[in-house]
Amino acid sequence: MGAPAPAGAQDDGPTPADGYAGDISPQAAYRWMTGGQAVLVDVRTDAEREWVGFVPGARVAAWKQWPGMALNPDFDAQLREAAAEGQPVMLLCRSGVRSVAAARRAAELGLTAYNIVGGFEGAPDANAQRGHQNGWRHAGLPWRQN
Repeated sequence: MGAPAPAGAQDDGPTPADGYAGDISPQAAYRWMTGGQAVLVDVRTDAEREWVGFVPGARVAAWKQWPGMALNPDFDAQLREAAAEGQPVMLLCRSGVRSVAAARRAAELGLTAYNIVGGFEGAPDANAQRGHQNGWRHAGLPWRQN
């Protein structure tokens, strides 16, 4: 079973996960972020944030970088810096896959880490299009595009 949810968590709180504190909905992540109960960390590449959009106020610690999708050698230090206040971290990627790996790594570092289900763009639908089923943008939560 995962670690307890931050104070103020509501019905859509975390579900247990293997190797990290749990999976949470984008809506819960937004409440925790705006309530100061956890830090949202975007683990997508710089290119993804620049071209597709980003969550205002999110910290950045790319799990992998483009081109080549090589692991970010500074990930551990960047994540520790994001969680410097001892708060839980909520990890956001494109669809909720890379953020699972990042959450497991965060747990190995001793942090309480949650994966945001559906990520920023959501899972692909039957037409291989994102943004129609789940994720941050589908939930209508704040984001910006350059």
